[in-house]
Amino acid sequence: MAATTPNPAPSLDMRLSSSRRLPAVLAVAVTAALVVSRFGAADPTTWLLETVWVMAGLPLVILLRNRFPLSGLLCGLLAAHALVLIVGGHYTYAEVPAGDWVRDWLGWERNPYDRFGHLMQGFVPAILVRELLVRTSPLRGSRSLPVLTVCACLAFSAVFEMLEWLAAVTGGEAADAFLGTQGDVWDTQWDMFCALIGATCALLLLSRVHDRALGRLGLERSARR
Repeated sequence: MAATTPNPAPSLDMRLSSSRRLPAVLAVAVTAALVVSRFGAADPTTWLLETVWVMAGLPLVILLRNRFPLSGLLCGLLAAHALVLIVGGHYTYAEVPAGDWVRDWLGWERNPYDRFGHLMQGFVPAILVRELLVRTSPLRGSRSLPVLTVCACLAFSAVFEMLEWLAAVTGGEAADAFLGTQGDVWDTQWDMFCALIGATCALLLLSRVHDRALGRLGLERSARR
């Protein structure tokens, strides 16, 4: 009886082809989720304010996909963050059912989905900023890279809080669903602290994984030439 030989490992071309399809698959999934989320949204204005980042970011990534393709890791994280924003926009952050379930299970007083959203607001942009700095500046391997990355994420979080303040001033009570403070006078400080935790955790947990993803991206770009 002839001995069977194990299946050969996937070739480099197959792996590269799969990595090229990933951004397209994620873009389609995010677009579908965005469209579906508009139907039955709890508050159309809040939905628009929460998802405008997805509406602006997704076309930008698509337009720059050939000139400045993103790593597979970053594409996956951006898609996950987009879904968090979409869900928050559909229900409003204070009314997301999954957050209600966690609140009741842990005996908390508020829906924690808003806190989770701001953790993601630090976690995902940290990898985005890191990728931009590694690929466009001489900071790769520098001790300043994580510090500047966290500072950039905190700056973005502060700008977002100022946008929320502007919405509160111009929208009055109509902006309550967008703000999602749930009666917490320290909500702004908590939001920025959550972004800080998210950015720090992303760098601690994913820096090496991100370096490998950037290496695969370099192979893919070389293969295209």
